[in-house]
Amino acid sequence: MRVKRIVPNLAADPAKADAFYGKLLGLDLVMDHGWIKTFASKEKMAPQIGIASEGGSGTPVPAISVEVDDVDEAYARVKAAGVEIIYDLTHEPWGVRRFFVRDPFGTIVNILMHD
Repeated sequence: MRVKRIVPNLAADPAKADAFYGKLLGLDLVMDHGWIKTFASKEKMAPQIGIASEGGSGTPVPAISVEVDDVDEAYARVKAAGVEIIYDLTHEPWGVRRFFVRDPFGTIVNILMHD
């Protein structure tokens, strides 16, 4: 057996996901059954799951990490949209630039770019 993909499922109102996950993060809506929506990227990626006791640098553990190709652009979009930033854009000693936001459901999302 091999794992083909891992999908986090957030218990929330799917209708409220479009603005954050679709428009703000630029993910494509690839499935919509009304009661569940799935957003995806066309990028190829390996299935991963992180297990953490903290989020690093004394931060809370984010439920989702989203790697982007331009974290400064993502940060500017989030600021312009008025989304709550709970950990400001930071260059971390382990080689990432990242910031944390709350999605419309209160989920902590780590938006990052590797150096």
